[in-house]
Amino acid sequence: MSGNHPMLSNLFSGLPESALPEELTDILLESNGVRIERIVSTGQASDPGFWYDQTEHEWVVVLQGNAAVRFDGFETPFELAAGDVLDIPPHQRHRVEWTDSKQPTIWLAIFIQPETNSG
Repeated sequence: MSGNHPMLSNLFSGLPESALPEELTDILLESNGVRIERIVSTGQASDPGFWYDQTEHEWVVVLQGNAAVRFDGFETPFELAAGDVLDIPPHQRHRVEWTDSKQPTIWLAIFIQPETNSG
């Protein structure tokens, strides 16, 4: 993003034409402790035994496709379809069990840094 000018873009532009070896992550905005990412998955999942354990609060919505996210301590993963939203508190261990391999799964993720007390 440049300067203080309005900018028009489309979340569905620039999508891959075929499956990717890894997820595609584009940072759309980063400012004042907030980061917004578009993540495109084409059948990817977290590596066996891997868990995300992040310091940030994450709010994520599936815009297209399907996926399943498992949270540590929960036996059954949350299955997500277009329009489904997850609110993930900091240090809530989670992993992506699977993403749709027949079409891109497009996520919009908003990460919020915890406030730091200064003084």
